Amino acid sequence: MSWSMRVALSLSLLLAAVAPLALASDGSVESRLQERGIEYQVDADGDYMITLSYSDEGRTQLVFVGGRTETVGGYTVREVFAPAARLSHGVDGDLALKLLADSRSAKLGAWELGGDILYFVIKLPEPMDAEQLDAAIGIAASTADDMEIQISGELDEL
Repeated sequence: MSWSMRVALSLSLLLAAVAPLALASDGSVESRLQERGIEYQVDADGDYMITLSYSDEGRTQLVFVGGRTETVGGYTVREVFAPAARLSHGVDGDLALKLLADSRSAKLGAWELGGDILYFVIKLPEPMDAEQLDAAIGIAASTADDMEIQISGELDEL
């Protein structure tokens, strides 16, 4: 095997070993979720996936806590986001204007599009404590689930 092939193979093996670390979960999020008794799974992107149940309504809602933070203007920010609807379920121009108005009046969070999914997204500075994270999860979930009902009726897809 030539020297360049050995280097290429070594780099490939190194990247394969390091790639999972880039998506590794954040222990600080895990400890805060555990402190509040919140069950979660870590998805393929390294985000924390939480399913909240609204037993009185017979509904559930997915919520994600970003597994990574981003730094913007000296702030370290983590996202908490909940899917509300697929765009194919009736997100038109009138609803888009309503979502913009809702985003303007929301005290915490805003509506965003990700692919063909409408999300309610809360961006919070880190560090935050377990109680603040729990509150953000609840706000994102209830806001997204309420909008899912408005858009798709009784469909409980997300």
